[in-house]
Amino acid sequence: MSTQLQPVEQDRTSPSDDIEQVLAQLDDDLVALEPVKTRIREIAALLVIDRLRREEGLISSRPSLHMSFTGNPGTGKTTVALRMAEILHRLGYIAKPKVVSVTRDDLVGQYVGHTAPKTREVLKRARGGVLFIDEAYYLYRPENERDYGQEAIEILLQVMETERDDLVVVLAGYRDRMETFFRSNPGMGSRVAHHIHFPDFDVDELMAIAALMLEQQTYELTPAAETALREYVERRVRRPRFAHGRSIRNAIDRARMRQASRLYDRRDALRRADLVAIEADDILASSVFADDDGDLSDDRRGSVPGNVS
Repeated sequence: MSTQLQPVEQDRTSPSDDIEQVLAQLDDDLVALEPVKTRIREIAALLVIDRLRREEGLISSRPSLHMSFTGNPGTGKTTVALRMAEILHRLGYIAKPKVVSVTRDDLVGQYVGHTAPKTREVLKRARGGVLFIDEAYYLYRPENERDYGQEAIEILLQVMETERDDLVVVLAGYRDRMETFFRSNPGMGSRVAHHIHFPDFDVDELMAIAALMLEQQTYELTPAAETALREYVERRVRRPRFAHGRSIRNAIDRARMRQASRLYDRRDALRRADLVAIEADDILASSVFADDDGDLSDDRRGSVPGNVS
């Protein structure tokens, strides 16, 4: 889960103080995910000490920084990539705190001679920062002998080795599919030093995510609405295409829309309390309650952009 991210202001502090500011922001952005936060702190500690060693003239090779993020949609992978880019930039490992997020369609062409220029253009845009390849396993399609994904993989392998001082690659996707991808492409697996798994959120954690999102947008649930939202979450997690933080964001945005429709006709007589409160009916109007056994969900009606992945 993540909120709408704001850049962390640069300041002139020691490396460790500087990184602690980014890690604190990560804690604010993400609910739960303690194993992920622990691993990011470990990587940050390695980089801080490596920088201090270099400042003292001690010889050490640059740590390998390519990463694999595995987990279901909406569990915070994009958010962590953004914060990781800030850490790497502050410590001088990349030139800019940027993340270029792509999928197979951005890298692989549809005819001979199309893939290489597409892939190299993406690498050019990402140079000096982090390249985040979502659902990276779709680059490899052995069942299609005319597929051009292997060409993109070969270019990536070369760049991950020869330009590792100027680019960090993060490969992301479902855990089982990423494991198959690495087994099928051992050269790629050998270049990835850090494998981080993002666990699913439970219902209590999803409610905490919802509370954080509502607080940041200055909304409050009435007691009845909180009960309704918990029931919504318990039902929604059993439905197809559930995407954790992303689905919670969509549910909240649709509740806001229903609240706005409910208030519109008396818009000239509203108090602050009216504008803040999300009522139970704003939640219970969801199709999740209308069709218990069906495949309907708010997520099918379109997703809301945001840094939740």
